[in-house]
Amino acid sequence: MAEQNATAAKIARAYGEAMASKDVDAIVKISADDIVCTSPIGKTTGVAAFRDFQEGFARMIKKLDIRAAYGDETQAVLVYAVETHPVPHSLVAELIQVKDGKIASTEVIYDATHYAAYMSTVQPH
Repeated sequence: MAEQNATAAKIARAYGEAMASKDVDAIVKISADDIVCTSPIGKTTGVAAFRDFQEGFARMIKKLDIRAAYGDETQAVLVYAVETHPVPHSLVAELIQVKDGKIASTEVIYDATHYAAYMSTVQPH
């Protein structure tokens, strides 16, 4: 049975709170060295790539509200609403796997249509 106070649920909530406060160092601290992140924009492997992914996301965030965090000892689901500079509203779900007290993987699920439309208007540097 999924709980709010199980290990993975607590880590998922801490992860969501760190995203909301744009605290990438806190995110990295609870992430495994070999973390795997899969999202509509691709797959990253390793904590350095995950830091880059989170830093890019943090720059876009205007507001992030956690809607739910449930899990057991090894797996959790985090759901949050996020307002970003390019997209005013997205509802995001993440399936988070925890191993040895750290995030081992996360699968980020959201509708990327509006982000893709925005990216098509951005000029390369």
